[in-house]
Amino acid sequence: MKQDNVVLTKSFDFAVRIVNLYKYMRRTFDERVLATQVLKSGTSIGANVREALRSPSRKDFAAKLNIALKEAYETEYWIELLYKTEYLTKEEFDSIFSQSRELTNILSKIILTLKNS
Repeated sequence: MKQDNVVLTKSFDFAVRIVNLYKYMRRTFDERVLATQVLKSGTSIGANVREALRSPSRKDFAAKLNIALKEAYETEYWIELLYKTEYLTKEEFDSIFSQSRELTNILSKIILTLKNS
């Protein structure tokens, strides 16, 4: 993977959005537990993608991307929960969930390509 690739950029942009969501939840709702959960999983996606870039082997590269994908799926869970418990409006949910789903789709395709090559 090159340093200027799509998944690296999108996962970092998503992490920025997750940090802002965390700050919003803490400030607006004084919510700590759910906010921290989504913060951890949502920022871990990009961290694992970046770590994959320095993997010493193809196997390690694939493992890091698989971790990123698992974190993306976990983040989708927290985002859905935040919506269902009325911390997010429908518009907020649709926007951030679609961004998360785009990341899961990209990561899934990369992992599938690695398996098939």
